[in-house]
Amino acid sequence: MKHRALLKLILCYLAAVITMFIMLNFFGARTLNRKMLAERVRMLTEEAGLIAEEYVTPYYRDAAKLSDMLTQLRSVDRFLGTRTWVVNTNGVVIVDAAMEARGMNVDNLDPTFLDRIVTDGYMTEVTFPGIMPREKLAVAQPIYNNYKLRGYVCIFIPMETVRQAGYEYLDIVNICYLVFFFLLLLIFIFLYFVTICPVRRMTKVTEEYARGHFGAPMKIRSQDEYRDLANAIQFMADEFQKLDEYQKKFVANISHDFRSPLTSIKGYAEAMADGTIPPEHQKKYLDIILFETERLTKLTSNLLTLSGLDSAGIPLDIASFDINGIIRRTALTFEGTCTKKRITLNLEFHGEELFVDADMGKIQQVLYNLIDNAIKFSNADSSIDIKTEERGSKVFVAVKDHGIGIPKDSISKIWERFYKTDLSRGKDKKGTGLGLSIARDIIQAHRENINVISTEGAGTEFMFTLSKTDF
Repeated sequence: MKHRALLKLILCYLAAVITMFIMLNFFGARTLNRKMLAERVRMLTEEAGLIAEEYVTPYYRDAAKLSDMLTQLRSVDRFLGTRTWVVNTNGVVIVDAAMEARGMNVDNLDPTFLDRIVTDGYMTEVTFPGIMPREKLAVAQPIYNNYKLRGYVCIFIPMETVRQAGYEYLDIVNICYLVFFFLLLLIFIFLYFVTICPVRRMTKVTEEYARGHFGAPMKIRSQDEYRDLANAIQFMADEFQKLDEYQKKFVANISHDFRSPLTSIKGYAEAMADGTIPPEHQKKYLDIILFETERLTKLTSNLLTLSGLDSAGIPLDIASFDINGIIRRTALTFEGTCTKKRITLNLEFHGEELFVDADMGKIQQVLYNLIDNAIKFSNADSSIDIKTEERGSKVFVAVKDHGIGIPKDSISKIWERFYKTDLSRGKDKKGTGLGLSIARDIIQAHRENINVISTEGAGTEFMFTLSKTDF
């Protein structure tokens, strides 16, 4: 399913909006109404206490007339939008600012009214049929004179007034919510462009890479982790492109190097089978067939070696051994080849024995490849110098020929697989272009170095290091 991340982002946005709306208009509204009610009760209670002290108590002390108290209560009611009663201890209303309930006994209408309002301090949704049909909020404060309870001041205010104040505050909150709604929308749009869009662009380009279109540009302008990820994907694509090119080159080289000897073997074998080559000349062409077979065997062996190095990561069996002795043994395997080509191998060692810590079998393979390479590029009646030298904790091994050398523009390429420096030497068909690559991989697996110095027309010297055994 496409755009799943975008759908999740939209769902998160809607969940945030709906959750905030519910919290504000249900839980928030209830909390706000409770606070508004508590604030109104506090205000009216203070006002009732003030009325009891300032206006009603002087009446009981005979310091004020009833008409004066009534005038003052009416002024308070008009100012606060309330209705005030003065009720004696028997429950009789002695003063009503509206003049409707004067002389009325509250206990006859609601026998529990005074007890509840005095106990709780206030009552909500109070109604008195015929006098207060609409719900009121009522608070009461006691009236004392000479430390004796004389009655109560009761103040009533419509519940609509209390609720309306809560609604007004809630309207303000909802306006803020709408502003928050749009701000949150902008935030989610911003998140979409900085998170989803780069991912979608990278996904699209990655799909192009999967189809083999490695040239597709990865355009991520932000300087953040998405840019780092895009660069990593771009780097991976570049490496895949190099690998793809290498594989094509690898297959082409393999096909060429296999096809050439196979064609010779098949051609000469068919010629001998059908009598085109007479029996007296067959030995010459059998030698050619054997030569081509040896070349195929060497190529196959090198390919298997490379495959093992790539897949296994060149596992090493490190042991201490005499590098001078390994060089002598390896040089002996080339005695026949050197004799045919009249090449002399000069061995120059640092001491009779020189022990190193390395994988003996793989170092012997490195020596074989380097000596074989030196013989291949040496002229007849020349020499190859092989020597060891001890420098500190390292042992240096050098193989130097006096042959045709390596062109300057080819020095950096000789370690590439299947690369052959002398493209014109078609007669030397035994070369596979893999020997130096194998040698480099083995030496690097030992965490050592291998280098080359070459002068075209004068010869080439390969040098590598090994760790000396610390007895």
